[in-house]
Amino acid sequence: MNIIINEPPRTAAQPKGMLLHCGAELVSRGELWTVPTPDRTRSWYPLAHSAVVSEVEEQLESCGFTITESAHSLTHDGCRYFGVINITIPGRSITDFSWVVGVRNSHDKSFPAGLVAGTRVFVCDNLAFSSAEGIVISRKHTRWAMRDLHQLTARAVGQLGDRLLQLDQRIERYKEDEVGDARAHDIVIRSLDAGVVTTTQVPDVLREWRVPSHDAFEPRTAWSLFNAFTEAHKQVNPHTALRRGEALYGLFDAETGGLGRN
Repeated sequence: MNIIINEPPRTAAQPKGMLLHCGAELVSRGELWTVPTPDRTRSWYPLAHSAVVSEVEEQLESCGFTITESAHSLTHDGCRYFGVINITIPGRSITDFSWVVGVRNSHDKSFPAGLVAGTRVFVCDNLAFSSAEGIVISRKHTRWAMRDLHQLTARAVGQLGDRLLQLDQRIERYKEDEVGDARAHDIVIRSLDAGVVTTTQVPDVLREWRVPSHDAFEPRTAWSLFNAFTEAHKQVNPHTALRRGEALYGLFDAETGGLGRN
């Protein structure tokens, strides 16, 4: 791929529904650069949030991806970071959802630095992340963390184009699979066993399925039901939503892997 470098919008304006969960505060990209990084210890080498973001951005742009938008949030007095970077490639014709890279880092040892890829649905601004396509990296904050993060990110981003095109095909399969109410209710019940939602979220999913908030999800398909779940995921913190997004993709891949059923 050719290198495409641009300056996407990186402001403090909230991309609706993307980041402000459970006390997270949306910050500008500039503010992110002012967050202090704790001193290292003998065994722990924290990475600056800005260094992790810069590494991911540079790798994406060097591999020919165009960054169209990004947003950044902090929690726990700046110790935990979660961001999303919308990306595309020249010639991609699908317009109803975008590719998203999620980036995270911590200064309190709560989780390692890493990234995961998924989708953002434009019509309702919900997010669905998955590592089922193998697009995930994670690196603990040890002595050679920055060096290894560079290598891991380069390897992951190098595979990203083909994997995300596969994700487009996956979602097209969801759109083609018709789902009636009885089957939808069965999937919702099985989603509890799969860890996709909790019992308290079931009414939200069913309400969104029966009376969608967005006209785009009126068709009775697996894609509409999928987005009923991701609407419910907007009510939880990003890290929980990420784990449940992986389970959601697994559930729907199993459900739509064969011929569609009514």
